[in-house]
Amino acid sequence: MAQLKRSNRTKRLILLSLAVCFIVGGLWFSTTNAYTFAKGYFLYKLNDSTQEVIHKKAVAQPENVTDKKEELYPVRPKIGEEMGELMIPKLDATLPIFHGTNEEELEKGVGHFAGSVLPGEHDNSVLSGHRDTVFRKLGDVGVGDELVVRTSAGEFLYKVHKVRIVDADDRTVIVPKPRATLTVSTCYPFTFIGSAPERYILVAHLVSQKSA
Repeated sequence: MAQLKRSNRTKRLILLSLAVCFIVGGLWFSTTNAYTFAKGYFLYKLNDSTQEVIHKKAVAQPENVTDKKEELYPVRPKIGEEMGELMIPKLDATLPIFHGTNEEELEKGVGHFAGSVLPGEHDNSVLSGHRDTVFRKLGDVGVGDELVVRTSAGEFLYKVHKVRIVDADDRTVIVPKPRATLTVSTCYPFTFIGSAPERYILVAHLVSQKSA
């Protein structure tokens, strides 16, 4: 009888111990999950807030670009007006730039396409010139060479990163660009007699600038 009582007592102790273990384990599991959930939720909200700030900055960017344009050129050049000079170190050449690409401007030097931004501004600034005058040796300029533009806003250093040969009526030459770009265009082939059917294009990115 005494042995049976001891056996029952032992079983109750085992069951009680198991119950305590289950309770403690359950509490540990639930608090751990709660902590993990809280941590995850906090990180999610933090990331969400960060993305919202980034989005707001991205939306505001066009406004900043406009401000930079106004700061660079408070006074815009007029058609036919000399607005600066293009230096091509590879050719040891310094060429005057006139605002506009009519024959009147191209006869005097390099023409700046009036529908494009001014040198140094964010977007695509397009310059053109005749292959038999100012750009006679432009074919010697290629990827990695430098182009320097000086205007009333300062000095802008560009580096050629692409050379293109396109049809004369290819309008992709003047399309907008996501960064400050200088596109220089002339007729091609250089030795062609008559109206050349193609264009030799240098596409350069702005790498540095010095304010006036």
